[in-house]
Amino acid sequence: MSEPPIDNAVSAATAVPALPAIAVAPPASVARVVAAERLIDVMRGFAALLVAYYHCRQVTWIGMESFSRYHMSLTHPGAIAAWLTLPVAWGSAGVPVFFVISGYCIHRSNASRLFTNPQYRLDTREFLLRRFVRIYPALVAALVLTFVADSISLSLSPVSHKILSIGPGPFLVNLLSLQGVAGRTYGSNGALWTLSLEVQFYLFYPLVFALRRRFGMARVVAGVAVLNAVSAVLLERHQITFFPSYWLSWMLGAWIAEARIEGRKASPFAYPVAAIVAAAGCAAYHFGQFGAFQLWSIAFACFFFKALSQRWPAFVTGSPITWAMSKIGDFSYSLYLIHLPIFVLIGSLLYRSALQFSIWPSFVLTLAMLPIAWTFWFCFERPAVKVARRLRRKAA
Repeated sequence: MSEPPIDNAVSAATAVPALPAIAVAPPASVARVVAAERLIDVMRGFAALLVAYYHCRQVTWIGMESFSRYHMSLTHPGAIAAWLTLPVAWGSAGVPVFFVISGYCIHRSNASRLFTNPQYRLDTREFLLRRFVRIYPALVAALVLTFVADSISLSLSPVSHKILSIGPGPFLVNLLSLQGVAGRTYGSNGALWTLSLEVQFYLFYPLVFALRRRFGMARVVAGVAVLNAVSAVLLERHQITFFPSYWLSWMLGAWIAEARIEGRKASPFAYPVAAIVAAAGCAAYHFGQFGAFQLWSIAFACFFFKALSQRWPAFVTGSPITWAMSKIGDFSYSLYLIHLPIFVLIGSLLYRSALQFSIWPSFVLTLAMLPIAWTFWFCFERPAVKVARRLRRKAA
């Protein structure tokens, strides 16, 4: 959903108009940029996998509350595995991770240009064209895949409660990124509720950038925070999901981008604060997802800002888990787009939509989803990324 990190970093370094006073970044700076991009890929991969498994667990398993009634011995492997998945109950925390990272990646290159040239103005047409090319080919393919998968699932009785309408009306609503405002998400693909917000963030980013040039980032973020609160009061109670209610999370990422460019340092207490606020978000989740979402956004922004400037030890950056999450991060958008209808389809085919007592199928299906998502990325998202990169280089 956000700009491909490596490509964005390269363009930030190369697309700024050459000025006599600007020196070429030394190798150490380039190494830090590459390390930051690797961290972003890891975080995107982790967030996508977390959300995917969260939904798979919902679709295929009876849930912790029902499972706990059976009083299985904690020495039983299935019981141990089930209880270890308890933190996944807050798996929707992966969404604010995406939003903060998106705000950071989208704003970073433009903030870099503005830092070196205060007269720089955003090319709105070029920006929106690249965003369209980056987002919509994969989105259209995902909507078609959802239609095909849900058509098969609907032919199997009983029908999963996850499947909503797959008619032309909802298809158009989701194609125009108006789900949450003019209609609901398409078919079983409930995860698309966040994609409409992402597209809306992009549409209003030129306005954000213009306000940033005039008033400064701190005032813009403060204004967005007020608008975020007002929108929540006015819209959330009516179950209207519109971008102002979630705008602050995206703007926190944009603020981090500028803070990094200006050389600001994260507080030494950033990690403890992030942990405390994240825990508060988990507690708030009991009363509703919206409040938890806001707290998780702040928590991750604190963690993200600190993590980007930290030098991580080799046993972390070179571990197999880091490598795997980084690779998943490459196709995290595709994984996010298609995982739910595929899980619903497999659940309909294998279990007739019945929730299973065993936790093991959720592990197997999530792992099986990864090559499917990679194939989708290779066929639909990867070509669009290449076109978006060519457009960026042409503009540079």
